[in-house]
Amino acid sequence: MKKIILFLLLINFCSFGYSQIIKGTILDKSNNSKINFATIYLNGTYVGTYSDQNGYFELDITKYSSMPLTISALGYYSITLSDFSKDRLLVVYLIPKIFELNEVVVKSKSLSKERKEKLMLFRNEFLGTTENGENCEITNENDISFNYDSDKDTLKVFSSKPLLITNKNLGYKITYYLDKFEYYKKSKSFFYKGNIIFNEDLATDGTHKQSFERKRKYAYLGSRMHFFRALWANDLKRSGFTVVNEEWDKLDYAKFVIQGDSLRKFLAYPEKLGVYYYSKFPTSFIILQKEKIFFEKDGYVEPMGIVWDGQMARQRVGDLLPYEYNNK
Repeated sequence: MKKIILFLLLINFCSFGYSQIIKGTILDKSNNSKINFATIYLNGTYVGTYSDQNGYFELDITKYSSMPLTISALGYYSITLSDFSKDRLLVVYLIPKIFELNEVVVKSKSLSKERKEKLMLFRNEFLGTTENGENCEITNENDISFNYDSDKDTLKVFSSKPLLITNKNLGYKITYYLDKFEYYKKSKSFFYKGNIIFNEDLATDGTHKQSFERKRKYAYLGSRMHFFRALWANDLKRSGFTVVNEEWDKLDYAKFVIQGDSLRKFLAYPEKLGVYYYSKFPTSFIILQKEKIFFEKDGYVEPMGIVWDGQMARQRVGDLLPYEYNNK
């Protein structure tokens, strides 16, 4: 009996020793007031919590201890912390959002038509035009605002609240905190920045679960997440990927991957990389924005570290899977 008790105590001690719970307070940078109901989360996962009436929070990040921490709140710009002490009480300041909407005065009928057109453009670029993207619904579209200044090349999109999205194809409900979206008319290119937390998995009953799982697997295969997971495992060939340089010469693994520690590896190469996925020609291209960028076992890659082109660039918010996704 004593041995059993000792064994159980040892298990509890070990579990406690390896758990990582971060604690902190969220404040308004402009006046130091406490922000309640701020969302504290790990971008792209189900892991998250809310601050209380005193701005205080606690979050268990044991499973993703090396990932940056993101904090978002209604009416504030999100902030991401990648270098912070997990043993100290965090004090995080958020900056209030200030929207500058230079709207052109037009007839309400014309404005309604123009808004409809811009919503369609935004959905296509933000959610994507794949089957997954087209089967997403933004349930609070009325919170989205546009800059209607037709004299400018840039269309700006703002949201007074986080975007609530239901992905009917993959079976997820998500919240997206949009910090910036700009569409450039002349070049037909765009840039957006924000953070996502997965709220609900809709794969509950047997019939829908099988359908969702099949579509999730299809979305996963050949995706950026799939590529970086295979890259971490040094399993590109079996996973169907080939990496080449600008001359289309196949690259050995050691030429573009640097071993870091048990949690991170680094992608490093001075030129554009081409990626084949079961094809005769590169279907996607990678341009590094830094000398090297880190990536992790679950497919997480350093934000803003890569410019994508080709097939993988078509994958937008509607094609995203949580880092908890397991293809096995």
